[in-house]
Amino acid sequence: MKVLIVEDEIMAQKSLTRVLTQNFPDMEIIGYTSSVKGTVEWLRNPDNVADIIFMDVELSDGECFEIFRQTEIKAKVIMTTAYDSYALKAFEAGSIDYLLKPIDLSALKRAVARCRMSGGQIDVESLLKAVGGGTHPKKEYKERYIVRFNDRIVPLLTSNIAYIYSEDKTNYLVTSDDKRYIIDCSLDVISEELNPDEFFRISRSCIISMKSITSIIKQQGGRLRVVAKPEPSFEMTVSRSRVDDFLEWLEK
Repeated sequence: MKVLIVEDEIMAQKSLTRVLTQNFPDMEIIGYTSSVKGTVEWLRNPDNVADIIFMDVELSDGECFEIFRQTEIKAKVIMTTAYDSYALKAFEAGSIDYLLKPIDLSALKRAVARCRMSGGQIDVESLLKAVGGGTHPKKEYKERYIVRFNDRIVPLLTSNIAYIYSEDKTNYLVTSDDKRYIIDCSLDVISEELNPDEFFRISRSCIISMKSITSIIKQQGGRLRVVAKPEPSFEMTVSRSRVDDFLEWLEK
């Protein structure tokens, strides 16, 4: 089976490639794209034919649903994302399955098996329950990370994290006492590992701790700028699509 991976985070690309290679020897990964534009161009090329597409929802230039609007997709699509809020929209677009990051191997096997079935029929109700509509056991969240500082490895409690951000394809963790470390995990993985009562992903490139927020400034166009302590080296802005959820999170 020929596979296209649509994913804009290099670490997530490598992780999915490794899992597929180790568990599905009949799969051949024939391409990678990271944007709506690049994926549409790949799909419109008659030389490119995929059986399955693993497609991240949030890409570098927009949401993947725009791909469905711009071109016909004949392959079976499995959507991958860190957010369960896109599930219904994914199935309406024609996705065969919907996997939450970090991807669970049993869920991945279920998705692949569904793609192998003739017709790829979707049981939307059961899948919605699987990704967020049913009851869940209490989740245990990450308590510490191992980070790098020059030639040292430093164990760091999550209670000391002020915010985590991505810059120039590198992820940085900033502590409450204004120390900065490189962290190897992707923001998609980290956002799933941290307690959502204490941390919020305000954009694709930044996760912030509740306790580090000092004030919020409204900007034109409905966006919000976060004033944080310690002061960040970049403008910390809440994505427009996450403003309502962010304000609701602040009131918890």
